[in-house]
Amino acid sequence: MYKSFFGMEFDPFEPHVDKAGHFASQDFTQATARLEHLKQLRGIGLFTGHPGSGKTSVVRKWAAGLNPGLFKVVYQPMSSITTMEFYRGLCYGLGLEAKFKKIDMFNDIQQRLTSLYREKKTIPVIILDEAQYLRTDILNDLKLILNFDMDSKSYAILILMGLPVLGTVLARKNHEALAQRIVMNYSFQGLARSEAESYLSSRLKTCGVHQPIFQDNAIEAIFAASNGSVRHLNTIASKALLLAAQKNERMISADLIMAVRDDMALV
Repeated sequence: MYKSFFGMEFDPFEPHVDKAGHFASQDFTQATARLEHLKQLRGIGLFTGHPGSGKTSVVRKWAAGLNPGLFKVVYQPMSSITTMEFYRGLCYGLGLEAKFKKIDMFNDIQQRLTSLYREKKTIPVIILDEAQYLRTDILNDLKLILNFDMDSKSYAILILMGLPVLGTVLARKNHEALAQRIVMNYSFQGLARSEAESYLSSRLKTCGVHQPIFQDNAIEAIFAASNGSVRHLNTIASKALLLAAQKNERMISADLIMAVRDDMALV
């Protein structure tokens, strides 16, 4: 409804941002630079942040730009996953047949990763999202699976993404061997107040809207309500556009943002 009301080609605040491009926030710029460096260093990269801070979208955009002839990317979300599901997922991502026994899948995965690098000159890139849910036995196995040997250069990239508590988990004594292989880390801060207006304007322009829609006080209200979370900001902005269209209002005020915030609090 509101797309036609505001003359938008598509929803600029929908979760999938491919059509809209990616706003070059401080988080995006800093995290991408570290990912590029990790591409050269290899080893483990740790990327943490609060929900909605943009971790997943930044890492997945970077991974999508890797040359498939030089890198083999396997992406696996880790929320509520069992050890056997983890191994089956890795097998699937690497084009292997899942086995009934963990040790058989362990050996097949290790052999495939080694083969990719030594025979096909392809660097494996394993991305584990929501990694704060990783079970202890999986964390213990990761170093062995990827052959992370402290006295030699790693041949694979392991990217661990998760909430800030993930850093605390990896700092425990029993994960010291894995933590020592972390060569790059970044903590997402979310959008700064100074970035909020530029972000909203950028997203609107990508869908064909070049005139202001959000009043200054509305931008302040959106930022305060979202607390820098890109995901929350997108949700609030999208609901505000819908409500404005329903009210036949071309400009979005702080009062309208407050109404959206209050409605969301009741859900």
